[in-house]
Amino acid sequence: MGIDELYPPDRLIAAQRATAAAGLDALLLTPGSDLRYLTGYDAHAGERLTCLVLPAEGEPTLIVPRLERPAAEASPAPATGVRIVDHVDGTDPYPLVVAALDGPPAAVGLADRMWAEQVLALRAALPGATQRLAGEVLRELRIRKSPAEVAALAEAGAAIDEVHLRMGEWLRPGRTEAEVATDIAAAIRAAGHVSVDFVIVAAGPNGASPHHGTSDRPIGVGEPVVVDIGGTMPSGYRSDCTRTYLVGGPAPADFLDYYTVLRDAQRAAVAAVRPGVTCAAADGAAREPIAAAGYGSAFLHRTGHGIGLDGHEEPYLVAGNDQPLEAGMAFSIEPGIYLAGRHGARIEDIVVCTTDGVQRLNTTPTELIAL
Repeated sequence: MGIDELYPPDRLIAAQRATAAAGLDALLLTPGSDLRYLTGYDAHAGERLTCLVLPAEGEPTLIVPRLERPAAEASPAPATGVRIVDHVDGTDPYPLVVAALDGPPAAVGLADRMWAEQVLALRAALPGATQRLAGEVLRELRIRKSPAEVAALAEAGAAIDEVHLRMGEWLRPGRTEAEVATDIAAAIRAAGHVSVDFVIVAAGPNGASPHHGTSDRPIGVGEPVVVDIGGTMPSGYRSDCTRTYLVGGPAPADFLDYYTVLRDAQRAAVAAVRPGVTCAAADGAAREPIAAAGYGSAFLHRTGHGIGLDGHEEPYLVAGNDQPLEAGMAFSIEPGIYLAGRHGARIEDIVVCTTDGVQRLNTTPTELIAL
């Protein structure tokens, strides 16, 4: 899998066509996943302006600070056909944006997570232009992964699986969640990630908080521990996987019962994935058996989120989302059961919708693992 496969030049052409179809004259993309998706350039986000000017017709221009031009030129961006223009410290870069456009635009799409100071500066530089979100255009391009993107996500999934397989080295009664998290973060990097996006180690009552993080609380004997971890690979594509462990003793009363419910619900939701099934129906495939077992109110969040160059992106598997799944969509299946003040459990795999079903990108067992 080469970088040229992950960031092909025809993405810019597809984005230009979609920009025109959306009634926009240009996309203006500052550092973030949309810029990287189109050019392969993992740009530094700072007070100095970096901006891809992508007109609906004409030559794309990547505006960068002069001190960052070498990084831009070393990235895949030049191979995609963009022209690189730089600006020096102390000069106003926004006239370069205006110059890269073929006349005053009526409407532009801005990167969804552009800094407010850049939004306002572009509003001043292009006073006649309506500002909309570039995500209106790029969401539909990014939501279906290419074979190269699926391969990159599979590589990320295999790397994070390696870390889960080593959990017995670190999870022990008496160690704090933070101590375990430090070991896990080092292992995430050792497994091939260039950065650690998050480490959740949630033991006992902390496991009832889905986004707990870590704390200095020691892990108790016989406590369930929710471990949710992920990082970014050199390709830019992300990993995200959750397993629940039982540490050092017998499980709390009723935990094994609801863990079995959760495991079966997660497997049912994975098995439900295929083209044409709606995001809401996939969510229901996990939610309905949990509710039938009496734990519906303890399943606090959606069943899944898309993943790619962002850890969370379209599609979202949640009630009310009637978007049909399509081949190439990649997302998590991660139901959870959380009993406030006591304990909790979550099981998460990244999967890809295929032409005739589903492919799991995390392949470690989903049974409860006793350490």
